[in-house]
Amino acid sequence: MTQPAAPQDDLLPDDGLAALNEEQRHKVEEFIEEEEGSFNRYKGWLAAFLTAVAVVTSVFHLYAAYAIVRTDVLRGVHVGLVLFLSFMLFPVARRFRHRLMWFDVLLALLSVAVIAYMLAGGDDFTDRNTLPNTWDMVFGVALIALVIEATRRTSGWIMPIVIAFFIAYAFAGPWLPEPWTHRGYDISRLVGHMYMTLEGIFGTAVDVSATLIILFTIYGAFLQYSGAGKFFLDFSFSLMGGKSSSAGRAVVMSSFLLGGPSGSGVATTVTIGSVAYPMLAKSGYEAAAAGGLLAAGGLGAILSPPVLGAAAFLIAEFLKISYLEVIKMAVIPTILYYFCLFFMVELDARKYGMSQATFEMVETAWTLAKRYWYHFLSLASIVVFMLMGFSPTLSVFWATVTAFAVSFFHRETALRPRRFIKAMETGTTGVLNVAATCASAGIIVGVVTLTGLGLKFSSIVIAYAGGSLALTAVYTALIVWIVGLAVPVTASYIICAVIAAPALITLGVPDFAAHMFIFYYALLSEVSPPTALSCFAAAAITGADPYRTTLQAWKYTMPAFVVPFFFVLDPMGTGVLLQLPKGASWAEASWVIFLIFVAIASLAAGLQGWLLRRTNVVERALLVAAGVLVIVPAKDLDALGVGLFALVFVLQMLRRGRSGAPAT
Repeated sequence: MTQPAAPQDDLLPDDGLAALNEEQRHKVEEFIEEEEGSFNRYKGWLAAFLTAVAVVTSVFHLYAAYAIVRTDVLRGVHVGLVLFLSFMLFPVARRFRHRLMWFDVLLALLSVAVIAYMLAGGDDFTDRNTLPNTWDMVFGVALIALVIEATRRTSGWIMPIVIAFFIAYAFAGPWLPEPWTHRGYDISRLVGHMYMTLEGIFGTAVDVSATLIILFTIYGAFLQYSGAGKFFLDFSFSLMGGKSSSAGRAVVMSSFLLGGPSGSGVATTVTIGSVAYPMLAKSGYEAAAAGGLLAAGGLGAILSPPVLGAAAFLIAEFLKISYLEVIKMAVIPTILYYFCLFFMVELDARKYGMSQATFEMVETAWTLAKRYWYHFLSLASIVVFMLMGFSPTLSVFWATVTAFAVSFFHRETALRPRRFIKAMETGTTGVLNVAATCASAGIIVGVVTLTGLGLKFSSIVIAYAGGSLALTAVYTALIVWIVGLAVPVTASYIICAVIAAPALITLGVPDFAAHMFIFYYALLSEVSPPTALSCFAAAAITGADPYRTTLQAWKYTMPAFVVPFFFVLDPMGTGVLLQLPKGASWAEASWVIFLIFVAIASLAAGLQGWLLRRTNVVERALLVAAGVLVIVPAKDLDALGVGLFALVFVLQMLRRGRSGAPAT
């Protein structure tokens, strides 16, 4: 990989697709459109006007982060601006792409009118939420319809269909069989709850979208347009070059460095894949395996501090804890996830006999670090500000200011006016699909709180599991995964946090452990069809079959998904893995971490069919059994699982000794 020439002042960094050929770019954009909606690109005065609206939206949210804005005003304006831009930028159907239709303008203006009516009503508007008047009903129904349509345009049909089922459930309560029955709610009660309170559309999800998600998106755009993302990518490849597993290692390392600040799985996959795939192919990866590794690395972006995915902000809000606490809880699981990927890469190198591929770098990692060291400041600044006692909102505000300031340390990375405006615009347009999803998820949460569905669902799950925590955890994981097959990560987490988490909490699991368990399994939607956007984007780059790529991504990530079971089934029962060293001694915590390493290594080797050398059928079965036994919450079984892993290790050592050849 060569170091490109320094960009000119008027050049903007690419979007991660510039390194692809025309066919690859078209395929990637096609997959992204299927999941996130077609995006209109206008020219002339209309493009300038919408850029101005997007920039003003970013300015408003940055101002709200620093100053005090009333909660209802902030949430209302946020939803209004998101809906306005969604209808202006996303066409009703692909055949209308790049053409602004009269009905798009009408829906955009109606979005503004609905919010203006709400804000103008003041306290009187909120006070009559149980008895809304005619105009309240008209505007309320309009808002619900607008939110659903904006979600359809930005994220596809699945989420609106899910919302329709929940609304039908709210109406049909009296006619449902036990234990699903409830009193039932008419349209006026639904409108009052969804539109006229902060419990429905303007609830927790929109609050997080307006105060954290959009700010982190703006921060990520500042890093992108200041060249920090490119630096992290180049630094990773320079650092990891020179060995047979270098390409795979570099993908994993750059996924962490580039994905951590962005929190976006598909963006990380595409950006790294456009550069890394030729190197992976040169090393010996076949197309589907290369795509699977790229997608697995992209998934890690949603797990990695300091940003994580949008759902992580919701965890903090649901649990009423600081975002810094969520980051702390994510540290060890993130390390374990990347350990899994590194381990799988090392097994790949030996299993496939990869060549000693080296990658020519114009500059070494040390030279790059000396020149662009200041990008690490912006990466670490969020955590530093939170450790100083700033709120997460203020922390990301000052981190954005820091990213802007340090960009001027070098002429080629300076955020001069054109780049600055583009970063501010991208900060808003990049959050539209997530923000629309958060608003529509508010409808689902509103139905759940109105009908008591969460408690009903929990009792049903516990009853089916016979009161067993282990079975309840398995059922919950399956439920979250199934929901994730239909909707994106954020929506999957929100839905399952209100309907599935109570079951685990009822059985004594700490609330933070239950929510992290659900968050982790919600991430599987990123590598599970039909919403496996990272896998499909990677397949477009490599030219492999999308579904074979998805299976390869599962191979790389599945060992890491034993980790969440230790959140809820650890021997101490305190969620020790998430709150080290609280609730346990370091010796006890170290034992839990050791067991996780054994479980990951056993399942990884079993899935790969390789440990020190190729495994036979018996060894492979023993490795898989060892991983499963370690996961099961019983001390005797833990010891048996560790023993089986040790047995296979010894057998492999003996076989290598008899053959007299090194295991490669």
